[in-house]
Amino acid sequence: MTSTDLPPSKLGTKQHWDEVYSSELVNFADIGDEGEVWFGEDSVEKMVDWALENIPTDPAPYILEVGAGNGNLLFALCDAGYAPEKICGIDYSEDAVKLARAIAKAKAARPAIEEEEEADVGETQASLPDGTAGITFNTCDFLRDEVPRLPGMSPEEDPDAAVWDFVLDKGTFDAIALAEKDADGQAPADGYPARIGRVVKPAGYFLITSCNFTEDELKARFANEDTGLEYHSRIAWPTFSFGGRSGNVYSSVAFQKV
Repeated sequence: MTSTDLPPSKLGTKQHWDEVYSSELVNFADIGDEGEVWFGEDSVEKMVDWALENIPTDPAPYILEVGAGNGNLLFALCDAGYAPEKICGIDYSEDAVKLARAIAKAKAARPAIEEEEEADVGETQASLPDGTAGITFNTCDFLRDEVPRLPGMSPEEDPDAAVWDFVLDKGTFDAIALAEKDADGQAPADGYPARIGRVVKPAGYFLITSCNFTEDELKARFANEDTGLEYHSRIAWPTFSFGGRSGNVYSSVAFQKV
């Protein structure tokens, strides 16, 4: 499938996502609603399970999510044992970044509040601080900007060096594929796979979950000489049948940098 097979949609515009996250930021401030989990909690659990099966938490890998939204996937990875100071989420919507930071701050405050409540009822066991506050969230247009590095990354003198051990995408490529072509007639999605290949370290991994592309289509897009990625594995999803054909609602595919 080429990106031209998908008609442009408001879901492919920055204006749409700015409006979505502006609203969700207000809702979080008012009622504590963290916002929608794209593709549902199952997608988060499956991607975290894949990570735990394939990428050790020690030594801690550098993890990047492209299009992190409210940060739910990265919070789950932190809860699973990955070092928060080596986790980064980027999004081109400034309010998405503000929302993720606000949620992280609230999560970090909860153990202290719970500890005070336990003390009030005579409990003496102290709770540990929530590490999600250590996750970095940055505003970044992945197709145009260089991804900001985390402290301790090297070699800092080479801005083009691939430095991420594990890169994730949960619905971001889907949204980019719904964007309008630029003034030169180029679809933004066409440059996305090579951009991913630039940031994944040799022997590092890229894991993507999509609702618009099949497993074979994702393989064709990302496993090629331009990206330097090769197919590694897949995450199984329940299948459905319709009109004599079977398929999946979502496709999750992992690639490794050669």
